[in-house]
Amino acid sequence: MNILLTNDDGYFAKGLQTLLGILEEDPFLSVSVVAPESQKSATGHSITLAEPLMITEHNLTKGFKGYAVRGNPADCVKLAIQGEIVPKPDLVISGINNGPNLGTDVFYSGTVSAAMEAVLLGIPSIAVSLAGFDKFDFDDAARFIYDFLKKQTCSKGLLNINIPPIPSNGWRGIKYAKLGKAVYQNVFEHRVDPRGREYYWQSGTLAPETDPETDLYAIQENFISITPMHSNLTDFDKLKLMNKFERSTAIK
Repeated sequence: MNILLTNDDGYFAKGLQTLLGILEEDPFLSVSVVAPESQKSATGHSITLAEPLMITEHNLTKGFKGYAVRGNPADCVKLAIQGEIVPKPDLVISGINNGPNLGTDVFYSGTVSAAMEAVLLGIPSIAVSLAGFDKFDFDDAARFIYDFLKKQTCSKGLLNINIPPIPSNGWRGIKYAKLGKAVYQNVFEHRVDPRGREYYWQSGTLAPETDPETDLYAIQENFISITPMHSNLTDFDKLKLMNKFERSTAIK
């Protein structure tokens, strides 16, 4: 199996490099890396059009290559697949991200956007995040993903996986969950710089989740959260109503 690794934390981020090291141990996996050269968190699904995508090549095991790209996560996946700079992947894994990608925050996530770009290009993908912001050990999360790959067939679509930021002996299991609604309190912090100029720093505290069927609740309760996602944002119920209304008001 050919696997493409990418992320939004940067080519040398610990999460990606830990997962790379574990996957490379498997003689039946061929792993390439195309990832941003620097931190690109919260860039969403943006792509680079006004400047070139500069790349730096790195050698990997088994003769495969890694590329650090001066671009965004979606750029990296497009370049890897459509630019054919690495063997065509059977699966794209985006991560392991340092920090959660839960609920409606997936719309801002470079990690999830990279995985979704793969889906748009016809390649199944996994977005994986360690749901904490400190300097955690990624080994348990990487081992989970490796074991998950051996047990699951990723035939199409995107799986968004979030892993509790605690040792694996504290995980309570796996929950297949829907996306929750990430609600933040005190989102903008008002400050004044030394010269008296006002500015705002975007921050905030995530409100506790009460819906037990969501990914946010699963992580809150120390379960691994797995959410299947697709790229079609069409509101089919509303579309059906609008078509019905159009037919009922049509001039005869």
